[in-house]
Amino acid sequence: MLAKQGVLLLLLLTVLCGNAEQGRAVTPDSHPDKPALMLAKAYRSDIRLSDYWVSEKLDGVRAYWNGRQLISRQGNTFAAPQWFIGSFPKTPLDGELWMGRENFAEVSGAVRRQIPNPAQWQKIRFMVFDAPSELGDFDQRLQSLKTLFHTFNSPYIALIKQYKVDDEAALMQELDTVIAGGGEGLMLHLGSAPYRGIRSDDLLKLKRFSDAEAIVIGHVPGKGKFNGMLGALIVKTPAGREFKIGSGFSDEQRRRPPAIGSTITYKYQGYTATGLPRFASFFRERNDF
Repeated sequence: MLAKQGVLLLLLLTVLCGNAEQGRAVTPDSHPDKPALMLAKAYRSDIRLSDYWVSEKLDGVRAYWNGRQLISRQGNTFAAPQWFIGSFPKTPLDGELWMGRENFAEVSGAVRRQIPNPAQWQKIRFMVFDAPSELGDFDQRLQSLKTLFHTFNSPYIALIKQYKVDDEAALMQELDTVIAGGGEGLMLHLGSAPYRGIRSDDLLKLKRFSDAEAIVIGHVPGKGKFNGMLGALIVKTPAGREFKIGSGFSDEQRRRPPAIGSTITYKYQGYTATGLPRFASFFRERNDF
């Protein structure tokens, strides 16, 4: 009798553990399909520019093409229409879903929809800048990409232009030209670098302002003209520092602010004596999911 009770208890525990495992939420960091993407550090002037390729930093949504589906940075599948991806190659590609300059909010909203809006996806392009599965350094991968893009035809995918500059003065002139046209900045790929899914100097970003990410931990109600709307966000940095961000929001963002627990990007100008970001202002919600 005791043996039977022991067996029944063991079966019950197995079922309960199985149910708990099935109901466990998959966090972004543990998502089984999360791609290991190359991440950028900030540009610094002591590099040898002749070693780097330059391209425009697109204000779109980072995406990884695994040969079958478009995947977000966090491992979620974008609900891209089949006619959008039907002519894509089988080669894994790293790029950005983009609608053109100054259209980040629209493309971000479009690609997050579980039921895709065909009219929106007609305006999206998958702008490719690397081939993670290709062997060799970036110089070699870029040549492979150029060859690959001659083998198929699709209006929804393109290879982003990569070029060299002579010196930092020319680089800054390129940056000014991009910004004047509504662009965000420049990216620099180290030609001799293999594809590594880490943040390193193999990939650098150059903008006219510094930015960083923080998690929203609270909302401060607005006053005066912002009565009934958001006054400021309370955010926490990865290092655990907390501060408020009260500027940079549109009226719509104040009416529908980023949710507590979401990650936002903010601009800032250096640091205060206490180590907090100086003149921090809201830039946008992080563009992956």
